Amino acid sequence: MTDTQAAATGRPVPRALTPFRTPAYRRLAVALVLSTFASGVWIVAQVWEVIRLGGGPAQLSVVSTASALGVLLPALLAGVVADRVPQKTILLCVAAVELGGMALVATLSLTDVTRLWHLAVVAFLTGVGMAFYYPAYSAWLPALVPESDLMAVNGFEGMVRPTIGQALGPAVAGAVVGMANPGSAVLVAAGAAALGLLALTTVPKTPVRRELPAEAVAHPVRTALSDMREGFAYMWRTPWLLATLLFASLMILVLMGPLEVLTPFIIKDRLGGGPDDHAWVLGAFGIGGATGSLVMASMRMPRRYLTWMNLLWGLGCLPMVVIGFAGSVWVVIGSAFVLGAMFSAPMVIWGTLLQRRVPPALLGRVASLDFFVSISLMPVSMALAGPVSQLIGLRPTFVIAGVVPALVAIVAVVWAKLPADEIAHPLRDEPEAGDGDGGTPPGAVGPELERIEPVPDPA
Repeated sequence: MTDTQAAATGRPVPRALTPFRTPAYRRLAVALVLSTFASGVWIVAQVWEVIRLGGGPAQLSVVSTASALGVLLPALLAGVVADRVPQKTILLCVAAVELGGMALVATLSLTDVTRLWHLAVVAFLTGVGMAFYYPAYSAWLPALVPESDLMAVNGFEGMVRPTIGQALGPAVAGAVVGMANPGSAVLVAAGAAALGLLALTTVPKTPVRRELPAEAVAHPVRTALSDMREGFAYMWRTPWLLATLLFASLMILVLMGPLEVLTPFIIKDRLGGGPDDHAWVLGAFGIGGATGSLVMASMRMPRRYLTWMNLLWGLGCLPMVVIGFAGSVWVVIGSAFVLGAMFSAPMVIWGTLLQRRVPPALLGRVASLDFFVSISLMPVSMALAGPVSQLIGLRPTFVIAGVVPALVAIVAVVWAKLPADEIAHPLRDEPEAGDGDGGTPPGAVGPELERIEPVPDPA
């Protein structure tokens, strides 16, 4: 049913589907699904290519470390670029780099000339691409869809990543590797990446929502450092942003290591499970994440959005305590589902919050700070998980992972005075005529978003 038909019949478009009224976002969503699928296939195929070469955990660690360094090193610079260069241009470059890397590895694998350093170099370059992708994508969305649709957009994307990137893509990769070889799986990833790049070219190019100073061209390095300082200064003087990032960094530090590193040992050593049981736990976490994102996408922005967001994250870590004391694998699976839902639902609020409250001229840099915080402490958490559990035991480690975030969330809400802030800066869209559920009435997409004027590419 088209928007015109929906308006004529008086039936509103479901809130989770409202972004698809905008032609530009429909094209971007296709590109997102294809690129996410390609990434899911690529991750698994890359592992099996290392194994095909006779590599083990040490060799796979080399490739994984190269990818992590590629993501981490340029993360803050990527935000500066996202606030200076049209975001479509950045995303096209990232997609082209990923496609080139996948095509190269597929060719090397199918001709049996791959070396470990080839995979490490490609992993590093695709990691660099990921670092530039997130801030550019986050800064671009508000230029493509109405503010009232951002919640649904972030919810849709929170559903796509676990279902397509963490379930369907790896499943297809495993099937292709089993029937043929890793090179064929990489070729499938490259094909999906090529289609994603083609879909991305159809999305209108929009200008950077910022007036660049004249000296930005004459002194790019000096002004880039100035831009970074401006992003840090904004974070420091914005209590809701600073408090949430500090809380999130501590949550990641105490949560991710036990979740990723220690849960398999709970399953194996305490519960007598195996790889299949671990796969069920990972699947439950992904399905929970998709469910939480979809539910949040179907709702209006909560009035107490800052309080709810932080408390959902904090209290959502409590299932880690249940995992630590679980007596069966099914208890772990159920806890993983709840954990995934409670982790992903606030992410929808967070993405929308950044896009609506951060000034457009700073959004790329703030998004890169968010990305940097998210990834920088994950290796630390995973490195500490094993030694800490040996020192104090598995169960106390899981208790810390579950309880500390809940306590810190409460402290963050009180310390940063988040209830007063969210009252002073309401984000909830009030119901309008013709829309009983709030937000923009069906079919009432503004002409500036229904027909975005592209920015001409310099010839």
